Amino acid sequence: MSVLFSTAFSFAISMTLRPRSPSSALALALACFALLPCARATDLESVVTGNNTADGSGVLVSRTTGISNTGIGFQALNRDTTGSNNTACGFEALISNTSGNSNTATGLNALQKNTTASSNTANGFDALFSNTIGGSNTATGANALFSNSTGSSNTAVGVNALSRNTTANDNTAMGREALSSNTTGQANTAVGRDALADNTTGGANTATGDGALSSNTTGNNNTASGAFTLSRNTTGNENTATGVQALDSNTTGSFNTAMGRSALLLNTEGGHNTAVGNSAMVHNSTGSNNTTTGDSALFANTTGGDNTATGRFALFSNTTGSFNTATGSRALNDNTEGISNTATGEEALTGNTTGNDNTATGVAALTRNTTGGDNTATGFDTLGFNTTGVENTATGRDALVNNTTGNDNTASGFQALSANTTGANNIALGSKAGSNLTTGNNNIDIGAVGAAGESNKIRIGTGGTQNGAFIAGISGVMVANGVGVIVNSNGKLGTVVSSARFKEAIKPMDKASEAILALKPVTFRYKEELDPDKIPQFGLIAEEVEKVNPDLVVRDEDGKVNSVRYEAVNAMLLNEFLKAHRKLQEQETTIERQQKEIEALTAGLQKVTARVEAGNSIPRVVSGN
Repeated sequence: MSVLFSTAFSFAISMTLRPRSPSSALALALACFALLPCARATDLESVVTGNNTADGSGVLVSRTTGISNTGIGFQALNRDTTGSNNTACGFEALISNTSGNSNTATGLNALQKNTTASSNTANGFDALFSNTIGGSNTATGANALFSNSTGSSNTAVGVNALSRNTTANDNTAMGREALSSNTTGQANTAVGRDALADNTTGGANTATGDGALSSNTTGNNNTASGAFTLSRNTTGNENTATGVQALDSNTTGSFNTAMGRSALLLNTEGGHNTAVGNSAMVHNSTGSNNTTTGDSALFANTTGGDNTATGRFALFSNTTGSFNTATGSRALNDNTEGISNTATGEEALTGNTTGNDNTATGVAALTRNTTGGDNTATGFDTLGFNTTGVENTATGRDALVNNTTGNDNTASGFQALSANTTGANNIALGSKAGSNLTTGNNNIDIGAVGAAGESNKIRIGTGGTQNGAFIAGISGVMVANGVGVIVNSNGKLGTVVSSARFKEAIKPMDKASEAILALKPVTFRYKEELDPDKIPQFGLIAEEVEKVNPDLVVRDEDGKVNSVRYEAVNAMLLNEFLKAHRKLQEQETTIERQQKEIEALTAGLQKVTARVEAGNSIPRVVSGN
């Protein structure tokens, strides 16, 4: 026993001689002195009745019916009367306890003011010092839960942990100064030095890491995991921060979620933001309703709201732009103030700054767009060089890829309108459709490459590829005052113009039309693949017509006779008809003249005849000579 006493006494003296602050040296000396009764005989050296153990001056001197108590140290459990199952080891440990049960106090003044509270555990100098009726508390460390009076079910581990807590319940603090300012805040969990250090009345907060939620005062339902996460939060509620300095500057912003180093670092009042990734939304201050996932996504955002960024550097430069959606590395990377843009794919809309209402889907789609708006690009590199062009729609790899300032173009297909730069109001459908167009306007190319610089043209199909066209709804439809449509050998549609404005070398047809008199009209039926119904037809055989007049036939791209120019045959037929008609008119005139002559001759003949007949009726006188 004497050896243990000498050892304890020597340890106390050596510790007090080391360079320490006066207060800590004194406290340590008193604590060691309090432990000395454990090693020397006092007025209560042996087990007393009721399974109580007392060792030290004034220990358990007031006991009446309390049982199974252990008191070691000067005046430990001094006032205990009916309390049972208590353990006190230290100077004045549990000195005020009267009827509290199942308490454990180890250390100078531990649970000193406890009276009737039960199931508390205090380990350390002044641990649970002020507790009176609070139960089921655990305090380990100097001044841990020092001010607690009626608070229950609290756990404090560390110097000054929960030291100012008075009536709050269900708090857990682990680490020096953790929840040290908490008074009435409940259901908080703080793990780490200074975690939730300034919290007073805030409840249901969880802080893990040095300085996590250290400035929080009245904010509730916050979760911080990582050193200095949410460290400046004061009244913000329902925030979640995971990662070093995540949401570090947040003060009053609520309903934010930050996961990653420095995520939402500078956010102060912005709410309903979600940032996942290293430095995600690091500069956001008051912007709200933003969602980011990816390293440095929405990095520069300050006040922009309702943005969604997924991918490394997505919406990286955005400051005040709102309602943007970026998915993919560097998608909408340079956007600053543009709103309502959607970019999906690596570097999609990456160069956009203030352009609005653009939609880009595909790697590098609309990648160089700056201020152009209302564009839609789907496919790799679609509208890739567009800068200020507006209201363009491109679908397919490299569609409208070189467009810069052209507006209101529609391109669908691989490399459709790929060479267009400033042309506007063009439509191209099909692979490489309109790919030859550059600056022309108002063109429609369907399955045709078009021609550079042309405007106001419609091209359908490719020469040498398509050999038939079927358009529903035309057959049997009558159009008043309409004209026939023909196709030339190059596949160009048009009508036969007849105005003198379009003609030269005009001269009478004369005998040129006589060739049709050699034509041989026939009846026939088209072969079954052309006309399954085999309707009887009337016409000419092109090969026979060619022999009569080669100018009356149409040849295909190979030079073979393909059709008859019936419109020319009709004109020649008209000429022959007019010639016959004129001849008929001349004949009628001649006949009419001849008829009159005949009538005149007939009349004269009749007169002569009458005279003759009259002469025959006169008596003939015969001369007597």
